[in-house]
Amino acid sequence: MKMLEVNTSELAKEFIKFPVRLYKKDPTWIRPLDKDIDAVFDPKQNKAFRNGECIRWILQDDRRKTIGRIAAFINKKTVSKGNDQPTGGLGFFECINDKDAAFKLFDTGKEWLEARGMEAMDGPVNFGERDKWWGLLVDGFELEPNYNCNYNFPYYQELFEAYGFQLYFKQFTFGRKVREPFSPRLMEKGRKMLNAPGYSFRHMDMKKMDKYTEDFRTVYNKAWARHKGVAQMSSLQAKTIMKQMKPIMDEKIVWFGYYEEEPVAFYINLPEVNQIFKHVNGKLDLIGKLKFLYHKWTRSCNKMLGLVFGITPEHQGKGLEGALVLATAEMVQDKYHRYPYLEMNWIGDFNPKMIRVVEQVGGEIVKTHITYRKLFDETKPFTRCPMQ
Repeated sequence: MKMLEVNTSELAKEFIKFPVRLYKKDPTWIRPLDKDIDAVFDPKQNKAFRNGECIRWILQDDRRKTIGRIAAFINKKTVSKGNDQPTGGLGFFECINDKDAAFKLFDTGKEWLEARGMEAMDGPVNFGERDKWWGLLVDGFELEPNYNCNYNFPYYQELFEAYGFQLYFKQFTFGRKVREPFSPRLMEKGRKMLNAPGYSFRHMDMKKMDKYTEDFRTVYNKAWARHKGVAQMSSLQAKTIMKQMKPIMDEKIVWFGYYEEEPVAFYINLPEVNQIFKHVNGKLDLIGKLKFLYHKWTRSCNKMLGLVFGITPEHQGKGLEGALVLATAEMVQDKYHRYPYLEMNWIGDFNPKMIRVVEQVGGEIVKTHITYRKLFDETKPFTRCPMQ
């Protein structure tokens, strides 16, 4: 077996094409957009390069046939944040069902990270924000992957754990039918907050994108950047995220909460566009764009993706989550019947408060991903991600 660093355009194409061959008989897998994968490794597009570095490889057998791929990266902003040791990352792992091949990939990433002072590695994770390409799918293989979410074969779990990766935290995807009723407790608390003095709730207005972008950043930094491993979001990063979401955004399912007109909460939903992108075979060239527009106009996407909640600390525990959910529900249940099904991604098992909220909303776990961590010195005690 031979490891090849991806340092040419031909190898970069092979990095993308290998999973296409690997999953060609799996009807559930949806090919990611080529441009989304390329963007992760492009310093001009990925702001993580400002505070980090990454490398990627493909693995070939003795017949020069690709049998695996992997990437390794360091983000200096998060390398020590909340960690007992400097921790790097591995991601974009794909491999045939062969332990020797998988271990060769893991070893190569580990050696690169060790040479840069790392003492542990998380995987599979992204070189960038947590909302993309994060965690290994271990349950829910019968369901199509959501946009920019990892999908993999069941045997990957055995490969990771055999190498010595240990469960650091789980990420749950909850699902529910939009028009099913909510729990009486959620209804009571949500209604109370909808009418509470000083509070107001409204959906995004695309004509005021700059305002809502800054409101999003303000709440995110107060609500999420205090969590371990999550960096502060700059104005430029917030604008980039909103710019990326804008072509698919539906303003009627993006909601904000305010207290005396100061932003204190958000609940961001998006149309689940993998239902459209599965028709373009990874390409957003002219034909791909025409296919995208056709399926967008014909409303092929009937699933809503609950992307993220954010509640500033001083307003948590008051029922704002319920108020945002009810405000959204009044729109999609009574006025705007485009999305009969909802999935809510990335609810960490370290966040029991949010799990309770989602369960009150009526969500049930339909997919589970695991973020693993491997300590290079296995004599050191391993601790899971602390509860938050």
